[in-house]
Amino acid sequence: MKRKSTEIKDKKFRRGIYILPSTFTIGNIFCGFYAIIASFKGEFSLAAVLIGIAFVLDSLDGRIARLTHSTSPFGLEFDSLADIISFGLAPSLLVFSWAFTNLGRVGWLTSLIFIICGAMRLARFNIQRAPLNRRYFVGLPIPAAAFFLATMVFYYPNRIENKAASIFIMGLVYLVSFLMISKLRYRSFKDINFRQRKSYFIVVIIALFFWLVIIHPQVVLLALSSSFVLSGIFSKMLALRRRRKLSATSPQGEKIVEEHHQL
Repeated sequence: MKRKSTEIKDKKFRRGIYILPSTFTIGNIFCGFYAIIASFKGEFSLAAVLIGIAFVLDSLDGRIARLTHSTSPFGLEFDSLADIISFGLAPSLLVFSWAFTNLGRVGWLTSLIFIICGAMRLARFNIQRAPLNRRYFVGLPIPAAAFFLATMVFYYPNRIENKAASIFIMGLVYLVSFLMISKLRYRSFKDINFRQRKSYFIVVIIALFFWLVIIHPQVVLLALSSSFVLSGIFSKMLALRRRRKLSATSPQGEKIVEEHHQL
């Protein structure tokens, strides 16, 4: 009898674990929805912060699901649908309200392109559930693209009135939009095992990073998001440079680099 009651408790506990990552996804949706409302009200700094919180929640729900062995097809689809709200619709409307209202149709077309590319990025990710190399994403992830736009707004939350500045920001939006559907590789950091023992030096680096975020949040977060966006471009440039060197020294060099790049 005790064994049966224990099995029932274990079953309820497992059911609760499946709810846990979904709770983070619901929080992600809430932040995205509230960010849209804040954008309509002209509260751009608040909207940017909410997208940043959604980014953190989106990073946590997948890791918690893996750590608790509670991944499921429902959770994967639920998370993907949440992302199109929080990292597709919310940042595009935020940037439009912040910088594109003086550009007319060109402004809303730019925001629309961002949503379309984000949806295409999510669709491609959904059919690549088992990538050959878990350490890398193919194309800029949509949460990272949204986080980059949010950090720009967070750095300068006042409405952009200068048309030249609006055009410059429009170019950045097109850049991250096309990076999402590109074949450039970006580190996923999924290979990091948080249950393994780490050096005390790593703990000091993490503490220093949080200290910098507290002291200069706008500068540090914008630098962090920009570095990640540019990392895929720089990695591609380094790979092409390495390919040229190997092809110049060995006839088999280009083939070796190509095979390495596809892993």
